[in-house]
Amino acid sequence: MAKSGSQLRLAVLGAGKMGGILVEGFVKQGLASPQNIRATVQHAGQQRKRLAGCSVGANNRAAVRHADVVLLCVKPQTVGQVLDEIRPELDKNKLLISIAASVPTDYIERRLGGKVPVIRAMPNTPSMVGAGITAISKGKFAQAQDVALAEKLFGAVGKTVVLDEKYMDAVTGLAASGPAFIYIILESLAEGGVKAGLPRELATLLAAQMALGAAKVVIETGDHPALLKDAVTTPAGCTIDGILELEEGGLRVTLIKAVMKAAQRAKELLITSEKS
Repeated sequence: MAKSGSQLRLAVLGAGKMGGILVEGFVKQGLASPQNIRATVQHAGQQRKRLAGCSVGANNRAAVRHADVVLLCVKPQTVGQVLDEIRPELDKNKLLISIAASVPTDYIERRLGGKVPVIRAMPNTPSMVGAGITAISKGKFAQAQDVALAEKLFGAVGKTVVLDEKYMDAVTGLAASGPAFIYIILESLAEGGVKAGLPRELATLLAAQMALGAAKVVIETGDHPALLKDAVTTPAGCTIDGILELEEGGLRVTLIKAVMKAAQRAKELLITSEKS
């Protein structure tokens, strides 16, 4: 089992947007110290200022060599190439956590050979403000302590759920793609506020804080959203007229189809990755 705490040695392969968010979260929460993190980017020319105080390079194998935990943050189409590159540096004592969308643990295990413990995780971009949600599933050789370590790491940037890997494509369509859908909804609500006479900045603030509050009520009460909706909707009031417009516009069906379409795309990425 890999160590935990500030002495944990991390290799973050593919320190782009999500990789960078995770590194900053780990350092901020004291889960790893900057000097114990080696991050990589695809090309040497992309090396930037030190990420959260840790060095950024382009040599994946060198980054993995002395790591306890390897975080694979590359695109699904390049996972196979990177695994081939780092395979000599991995063994049963190093934990590999992949956040590559659509790539299953059994693909990674087959590509690596041996008995390397593998965890598949799917975080989302609200992790940048500590409000993310990360789904975690274990591979064949991962143990309970490996799952616990993954939960601790991703807990630094939000909530975590451990689930069967068969749900991961649906998680991708809902939780990973979902923030983009919510931003469109927030933008539209703010535009409605502008149409009703509000200044744009105020309308955006009202829409965003309203959505944050509504989501918090769902999480903290555990009540079904339909029940909470009914509590806001008074007879012959303003809200029911607005809901009627939403229903006539097909918002409910459109959102369901958006999640299904994104989940289906995740399956297509899987096919692409397995060909690599």
